[in-house]
Amino acid sequence: MPNLDYSDPAIIIFLVECFERENKLRINWMNRHWKKIQEAATLHREPTNYYETDVLTATVNAGLPALERDHAVATRNRRKIPIRDGTFIPGVDHLWKGHSIRDVGLGDPKEDPRLDRPPSDLTLDPVMRPVGKDVVDVLYKSKPEYGKRVYLKTRAKTKPENKFYFPSCSNWDYGWRLADSSLRQKAKFPKCSRVAEALKTRVGPQPDPPHYKPADSPTSNKCAI
Repeated sequence: MPNLDYSDPAIIIFLVECFERENKLRINWMNRHWKKIQEAATLHREPTNYYETDVLTATVNAGLPALERDHAVATRNRRKIPIRDGTFIPGVDHLWKGHSIRDVGLGDPKEDPRLDRPPSDLTLDPVMRPVGKDVVDVLYKSKPEYGKRVYLKTRAKTKPENKFYFPSCSNWDYGWRLADSSLRQKAKFPKCSRVAEALKTRVGPQPDPPHYKPADSPTSNKCAI
């Protein structure tokens, strides 16, 4: 709808007629439903004179018994030892067989005795690899040559894949167990320090072999017979 020009006399007359028609419709509606409006606005009971705070207080007091009961039940349940379901279920006791750390070859039970367990044991596999005895002894020796800080620095020098069975964060995904990849192979044309090798030889630097020279450009000279 285009913008109306309120300075146009015709537009002004049109708007005045619309307003008057709407007022008449509103007055007619009020006259027809006056009794219903008056009935709905009349209070037919004794006034209680309650404030909003009184209503909120009554609502809170009504919920206090249930809150006290739930708190007592939760306190009693927190002290109970949880029941571990699925310690031994027929058909599920061998579920992890073939998928454990020992079966996939990521760990050796001789190095980590936690991996040597019966098939009916459904406990989770360990997350961290065992720490070497020489590294653990750093914690129990005298300072300042040894201690917690030296232990942490020593552990930081170990690769994450040698400390954990699986990556604990997405930052470790890059380069994780790269040595096990079948795509890892020795480069055919690696970078070599030819100048340093030539200087260390007994004969010294030598000229490039003939096949390193550029090819001769073609000329118009004919070969001699």
